[in-house]
Amino acid sequence: MADPAPRDTAVPLNPTAASLLGFLHRGPQSGWDLTVTAQECIGGFWTVTRSQVYRELAGLARSGAVRELPTEARDRKPYELTDAGRDAFARWIADLPGPEVIRHPLLLFLSFGEHVPAPRLTEAIEQHRVAHRDNLARYRASAEHVTDPYAAATLDFGIAYEEMVLAWLDRLPW
Repeated sequence: MADPAPRDTAVPLNPTAASLLGFLHRGPQSGWDLTVTAQECIGGFWTVTRSQVYRELAGLARSGAVRELPTEARDRKPYELTDAGRDAFARWIADLPGPEVIRHPLLLFLSFGEHVPAPRLTEAIEQHRVAHRDNLARYRASAEHVTDPYAAATLDFGIAYEEMVLAWLDRLPW
């Protein structure tokens, strides 16, 4: 079914907005549902907050890339992908991704390690070790149930990353 009045969505999408359009290919979802989906599917490598989801949805609705549907239970307002949104997502996914940018809080903290008391440094490292062990366990548990080869490849990267970080943490002298 064609959209009644598609708007101009030629403005480049940011990766977060594009991911929401990608998730909406699966069917209508509320902002709450999209936040949960983002956390489950890409939360290990792409931060998406609830406020970002709602801000992006508002912009996507203004551009005509998504359409608001009638409010459901618990005041959840679902959004559905429009033809303009499919076109915008197709343009975004047609481009190759740019290089990754490492933003690792522990590395930033360690780069100023000479200013950190030894017990505090040890505490920070242990805190990260616990978080990475938890992530690794969660990824391994998820991998047992994944049949989608693209999700499996993403989880495989997550598992390898967590194993690498844990090995690096084990080599630190503190």
